[in-house]
Amino acid sequence: MTNQKEWNFQRIADAIAFINMHYKQQPSLDDIAKHVHLSPTHFQKLFTEWAGISPKRFMQFLRLEYAKNLLREKQMTLFDVATEANFSSTSRLHDLFIGIVAMTPAEYKNGGASLQIQYSEAESPFGKMLIASTDKGICHLVFLEENEDILLSLKKQFPNALLVQEANEIHAEVIQFFSTLHANKPLSLHLKGTDFQLKVWAALLKIPSGELTSYGKLAQELEHPKASRAVGTAIGNNPIAFLIPCHRVIQASGALGGYRWGLIRKQAMIGWEGSRKS
Repeated sequence: MTNQKEWNFQRIADAIAFINMHYKQQPSLDDIAKHVHLSPTHFQKLFTEWAGISPKRFMQFLRLEYAKNLLREKQMTLFDVATEANFSSTSRLHDLFIGIVAMTPAEYKNGGASLQIQYSEAESPFGKMLIASTDKGICHLVFLEENEDILLSLKKQFPNALLVQEANEIHAEVIQFFSTLHANKPLSLHLKGTDFQLKVWAALLKIPSGELTSYGKLAQELEHPKASRAVGTAIGNNPIAFLIPCHRVIQASGALGGYRWGLIRKQAMIGWEGSRKS
């Protein structure tokens, strides 16, 4: 049975989808509440608890102009920001410090045959998620859809690893971050990827919360200005949802582009982060 957090996010996602479809008509609070089968008062309370602001205010962060403005107002490059903030070796996502540990060539080639991976399900503001980790750090974090085989993506990434269903301290730190936007200590990501993918994922960590960049700009930062498509592919293969913030990359036009875990969820993340920055 779907628990309360999942139910809440599904109502929020349905509301965002409705706003997307009808934003030109500027739907009222009553209109949106009716669509998600809640009273206006209940919906207002639910939405404000989730987003930290009213539905009306949140709508501003869902509009195309918001994304365009973020792109236009960004004067410094991602790497300038990282250097100025002394993030040369570690990157900051809110108050969460994240470092990348690459898997060895053997671990990469043999599908994780030497690895023991612990995994568990947990709740987040954006729905149910699967967290998996090795003794070196988080290796997998994905959002789950209803009735989805929770191990399908994990087995695909690490077909030969020993998988153990067990929550651990690392998982608890991730859950706390989603609840409070703070972590008690630095987190490591134990990533399986090519050198190029690792560079792209490291660059994503340097995009501040509440800000966006484009695929083209990210390619320029990586000194591969003609590789926007390759950058987009690497972003699409990101194995760590939200913590590696691929949702902060959109098209130069301001359109959202793609997202592995759904465009409504991507839009919810952008608006959620934007509302906390304002």
